Amino acid sequence: MGHSDVAYFGIRHHGPGSADSLVQALQDLQPVAVLIEGPSDASALLPLLARPEMQPPVALLCYPDDDPASTSFWPFAEFSPEYQAALWAVDHKAALRFIDLPSAARFTAAVDGADKTGDADKAEPAEKAGADGEADSYRRDPIGKLAQAAGYEDGESWWSDIIEQNPEPGPIFAAVADAMTTLRDGEDPIAEFEAKREAHMRLEIAAARKEFDGPIAVVCGAWHVPALQAAHTQKNDQALIKRIARRKSTMTWAPWTGPRLALGYGYGAGVVAPGWCKHLWRTRGRRDAATLWLAMIAAVLRVKGHLVSTASLIEAERLARTLAAIRERPKPGFEELRDAAIAALFNGEALLWALVEAELLLGADVGEIPPDTPLAPLIEDLQRYQKAARLKPEALERELSVDLRSDSGLFRSTLLHRLNVLGVYWGKLTDAGRSRGTFRERWTLAWEPEYAVRLVENLIYGPTIEKAANGRLIQMIEAAATLDALAALVQGAITAGLPEASTAGLAALEARAARSSECLEILASVPPLAGIIRYGEARKTETNRLSSLMERLIVEGAIALPYAARDLDEQAAATLVGAMRKADEAIRLVEPGEDVLNGWHNGLTAVLEGSRSTALLAGCAAHLLYEAGRLPAEAAAGLLGRRLSPGTPVAEAAGFFEGFFSTAGQRLIYDEGLRGAVDAWLKSLDEDAFIAHLPLLRRVFSNLDSMERRRLIEAVLGRAARLPAGLTPTPDGGEAWRRHLELLGPLLTGGDGNG
Repeated sequence: MGHSDVAYFGIRHHGPGSADSLVQALQDLQPVAVLIEGPSDASALLPLLARPEMQPPVALLCYPDDDPASTSFWPFAEFSPEYQAALWAVDHKAALRFIDLPSAARFTAAVDGADKTGDADKAEPAEKAGADGEADSYRRDPIGKLAQAAGYEDGESWWSDIIEQNPEPGPIFAAVADAMTTLRDGEDPIAEFEAKREAHMRLEIAAARKEFDGPIAVVCGAWHVPALQAAHTQKNDQALIKRIARRKSTMTWAPWTGPRLALGYGYGAGVVAPGWCKHLWRTRGRRDAATLWLAMIAAVLRVKGHLVSTASLIEAERLARTLAAIRERPKPGFEELRDAAIAALFNGEALLWALVEAELLLGADVGEIPPDTPLAPLIEDLQRYQKAARLKPEALERELSVDLRSDSGLFRSTLLHRLNVLGVYWGKLTDAGRSRGTFRERWTLAWEPEYAVRLVENLIYGPTIEKAANGRLIQMIEAAATLDALAALVQGAITAGLPEASTAGLAALEARAARSSECLEILASVPPLAGIIRYGEARKTETNRLSSLMERLIVEGAIALPYAARDLDEQAAATLVGAMRKADEAIRLVEPGEDVLNGWHNGLTAVLEGSRSTALLAGCAAHLLYEAGRLPAEAAAGLLGRRLSPGTPVAEAAGFFEGFFSTAGQRLIYDEGLRGAVDAWLKSLDEDAFIAHLPLLRRVFSNLDSMERRRLIEAVLGRAARLPAGLTPTPDGGEAWRRHLELLGPLLTGGDGNG
């Protein structure tokens, strides 16, 4: 048996200053064993951090075999003190261990609700951020108290100045331990789960003291140091952890990303700016860290096409140092450098900072793990899917045609749709249901390396492709703000074969529809629902509930439409016209009951006849009624004659014309009455008005191909007309007609004079 002295190093997780001080302290101490706060059942994986192929950020992944959905992560960045401690231990051949409760105990705490920390860890389960992160668990803010005592407004700035960016840090660990001891004295007992954690760590430290001869280093969150140093009997500690659940867990390493280390991404142990922390780590000991950071800002701006002068950079650095002095900070932090950059490089426009903020402060790092590392469960599940679907991930694009009537085709389609829900766009749908009926899909496949990282990031929703896709889609459904967004999500859930998300989505859709009165929102929700009903047979989906809901929405939309069409500006009118056309197409696709169809057409009629209806919408309503046979050809021609008559303001007539013909220019080829009404309107325009409306006419006729344009010209001039190189007006057309035809000819022939 040996006896060893123990040195306690209270750190902040992912603190570059803590990491730098820790490496120096370990070098001075030369411990024979390094004990790190982390799940003790994952100790065997710690030495892998020192493998050359292991490139942080990476995360330790743990989940119980009997409940893979309860997955926990412990991320490590290159500036994390624990990561640097592991590298030092492997390099110096010191024993290396985790000493916290086994990972299974955390899963049990989350299930039993013993501590809110467990629940938080399920969402972003890595350890809370040193002292201040764990203070959230106890509803305390110890760093905030220390900062307040030092005259700071917030704990983040105080910790950064004293620990992370202090040019002369000195023996920080003893000072931090003393501060934490003072804060914990006289406090109420901590939560039971946290007490068990500290008891387990004390027992592990005691066992190491018996096992090793020589100094031992304990690396843990600063908040724990007083409890680990305090005298406790092993009997009491053993009694406290006696009832810890023993569950078999699976553990591995997984790639992580820089942004996922940020507090802003919901990570409890995160830092405000991972990119800045990385910069501090890589420039530790250098006096030009601020200069290099500004140079990085300039480089990003120049890549984005902005001119940045050297003089502006010099001015920004001077301003940053002045701000730090005014704020009584030891040297500029990223806040001072940000404010200085906005003033000197962005002309005071704070909004322009968004151009570089994410790239600089969050970073874009993606970690790598050794190829022989056991895979994360979602990646393993994907590999099983790929094998069953006989789809090999390839970097180069390739086409895939899927027939939904076959089991293999439906299986492939479901897999690709589920991956799209998870943000893994291995397959991109290029032709949904347009080739050989609604049972055919066309995909473009191309595998990108970052898709593996995205799968790992989605483990918080579940350990399998199906569970994760269900979980993520349910979260999106809960966050959906509009009826049409909900309808699109329900369509995605049913298309991807996700029953849990489908059920949740339909319930949310019905609840939202019951209280929605926004016409545009209602109309925009109809096409996705029609798409679901259209896929009903191929996807083996029960569509009765959907059909009833869609019919209700059609009627509500028809009632709201005449009021929504009144007195709109150009942009709002164009948006509503697009929704009307798509809704009408969807209605014709699913063929609802006669009462519903009549209700829709009555709504269109009310728009057409409304005295305050915007002309563009009235024209669109007339066209939809004409196509549905509710407006006979003779009546349509008479309507056009009236709405395009000289007594109608030119702008209003042009709006009605565009609304009617923007998708129906071909009708002018076949319908003599419509063509005559348009012809009469064009003849009535003076030259200036005609020229002013040429862009409108070009938009309307742009849907005609060259053959259709030729046939339209022949219909206007007569089939005997010859147009070899240009247009020749009839001898008796008159000068006005000649001038109009000179302008109209290039429009109808596409501008090349060749028809």
